[in-house]
Amino acid sequence: MVEICTVGGYNEVGKNSTAVKIGDEAYILDLGIHLENYIKYTQDEDIIDVHPKELMEAGAVPDISLIDDWKNDVKMILPTHAHLDHVGAIPYLANNFRANVMCTPFTSEVLKGILTEDKIKINSRVKSMSANSFFQASGNVKIEFIHMTHSTPHTVMIALHTKEGIIIYANDFKFDLFPTLGKKPNFKRLEELGKQNVLALVCDSTYASDARKMPSESVAKQMLREIMLGMDSKNRHVVVTTFSSHIARLNSIVEFGQKMNRKIVFMGRSMAKYVRAAESTGIAKFTNKVEVLKYSGQIKRKLKIIAKDRGKYLMVATGHQGEPNSVLSKMMNGELKFKFFPEDHIIFSCRTIPTPTNIENRQRLESSLKNFNVRIFKDVHQSGHAAREDLRDLINLVKPKHIIPAHGEPAMLNALADLAAEMGYKKGENVHVMGNGERIKL
Repeated sequence: MVEICTVGGYNEVGKNSTAVKIGDEAYILDLGIHLENYIKYTQDEDIIDVHPKELMEAGAVPDISLIDDWKNDVKMILPTHAHLDHVGAIPYLANNFRANVMCTPFTSEVLKGILTEDKIKINSRVKSMSANSFFQASGNVKIEFIHMTHSTPHTVMIALHTKEGIIIYANDFKFDLFPTLGKKPNFKRLEELGKQNVLALVCDSTYASDARKMPSESVAKQMLREIMLGMDSKNRHVVVTTFSSHIARLNSIVEFGQKMNRKIVFMGRSMAKYVRAAESTGIAKFTNKVEVLKYSGQIKRKLKIIAKDRGKYLMVATGHQGEPNSVLSKMMNGELKFKFFPEDHIIFSCRTIPTPTNIENRQRLESSLKNFNVRIFKDVHQSGHAAREDLRDLINLVKPKHIIPAHGEPAMLNALADLAAEMGYKKGENVHVMGNGERIKL
């Protein structure tokens, strides 16, 4: 008997977590924070030392009391990738289980970096396994990591091979045919699994209503190129802000920064953390091209130098969602003693994650920046999530008996259910739209 509990990420985008029970063994797939609630509660975009109970009450981490009766059966925690909405609750919640963490090398480095920096102790060992590898977890369960493209390296789909069939957990991926970093998705393996018995597909539905194929990261790179190399920025400050975990995007920014003949400075704690993880796993090399500054004191000193040399530096700062404690917000509000001038370039290589807090924070940041008469370039970005036609391709490839839409608000989950219905599945029969804390036996 296979039982699935939708712990978190089924009523909202964030705090992703799904528990799967196979006989008397349970596996937790992802254990993430709800970024908006987390930032609202801690006033920080980074993981800091806070009591787990407080975070659970604030809706910032998954409510693991929903699987209290499975607590002693949990054999392993399996995050798919290094984004905080999939891995960020592990420092807070892992000690509730006697289970190790198994993830890809980059995810492992990011997680270990968080634990070390914030002096958080967990009893679990954090182990790593490469994409496109297997691990025999027990006599009954084999775990497989399948390489996928996403907006952070070493992202995988997880296949749990059981006697009842295969459960594929596909949260956060895109089918990028022209990635700018790393290989294409492992379509061949998905096709092979589709010829076997795929019992269930738990699937990202964030962009299930977006009727297109999600454009490649190479498209985002071209958008960046046009702004960074095509616009006159002589004698002007240029600041780019993007997701700290988006190593491919940071690579492109550095490439164009060098072509602009500017000295490149990365600023912010989370950026330093992800860059260190990328370097230690050999994914990218920044330190010989970039100065990486972590703390406010260092950043303030550097900005003093940059202010005198307008036009000589490319600043890459945290704060793309307008987070109040981020470097970009502090540059704007004068906390870092920095001044913008008319016609300076601010490039948002991201999209605003559409939650009330983010929308409000970004609007506040942009309207304050406009007071300086700077040039603002927005949405220089392509998402790391699959759109509707990619999701159709996935379903056609793996041919699951059951589909469980995940990673989204109810409208998103229903959009994936509608797509499945178009493809011959039946809602309530073999497509299961579930909320947080529900269970299904297959």
